Amino acid sequence: MSRRTYNPLPIRDGLNASQVRVPAEAAGITAVAFIRHLIESQTHRHPDDDEAAIAQRFSDGLVVGRDGTPFQPDQPLPAGTDVWFYRTPREEPEIPGRISIVHQDDDLVVIDKPHFMATIPRGQHITQTATVQLRKMLDIPELVPAHRLDRLTAGLLVFTTRPEIRGAYQDLFQRRRVEKRYLALAPLLDRATPFTVRNRILKEPGIVQAWVVDGEPNAETIVEKITPTELIDVQGRQLALWTLRPITGRTHQLRLHLNGLGAPIVGDSLYPVFTRPADDDFSHPLQLLASELRFVDPLTSKERQFSTKLELGNF
Repeated sequence: MSRRTYNPLPIRDGLNASQVRVPAEAAGITAVAFIRHLIESQTHRHPDDDEAAIAQRFSDGLVVGRDGTPFQPDQPLPAGTDVWFYRTPREEPEIPGRISIVHQDDDLVVIDKPHFMATIPRGQHITQTATVQLRKMLDIPELVPAHRLDRLTAGLLVFTTRPEIRGAYQDLFQRRRVEKRYLALAPLLDRATPFTVRNRILKEPGIVQAWVVDGEPNAETIVEKITPTELIDVQGRQLALWTLRPITGRTHQLRLHLNGLGAPIVGDSLYPVFTRPADDDFSHPLQLLASELRFVDPLTSKERQFSTKLELGNF
């Protein structure tokens, strides 16, 4: 089942038009005043998005309602009116890594996403995201990720090419019907494998870190292998390559589970201690890699398996 969101404006430069509803307290506001307010309150507004740029949107017919009819600048907007328009994001620091194509067919595009690249446009990360970059790279505006990969994690990310098949693949990930493996560089532990880490993770909106709490487990990770390496971290600890198979997909699950074992992942700016690198500091990537995906294709019933071409160790 498709989960396509209706939008009367086409995707442009890899970005969807924004939809905003006029709130009750703003009933009767003119279209131009409404758009001006939205742009002026935009956290990451482009410095060139001024009054002239706002007027140009109306001249080009790019402020529209649900049926695609352009609004006039002085047109009053009743409460509940849905308005679509294009935002102009500010310039962002260029991510040093590049997207590489692992697989492409009529239904799916599988990529290796670099460290520091968000999956979808959100917050301060808009143009330097995998969705926007891949749409522009392949000239396929309808590309949508079937799942998400944390911005700091590199590795495999699956996109669907057509709206009508999107839901089938998204359901695979939401229903945990995809077998995933990750690789992580972390301090060596002398412990027999495989073993399972199982606990309860709590993550609250607006709080950067998650934490483990008492209660029924909602997070489970199988540690399949801990392979010693010749690498030594900055604290003089011997590092190992950990092979991890998450059964659940809680936010920061793998990072919390390894930290809880006393083996925090190299390059982790959240665990055990929260640090805040500058937006353009790409010098210490999180050494966590989505390395393998396996699932039964919902359209063909054939098994699909994809492996990353990336390696860890740049820290």
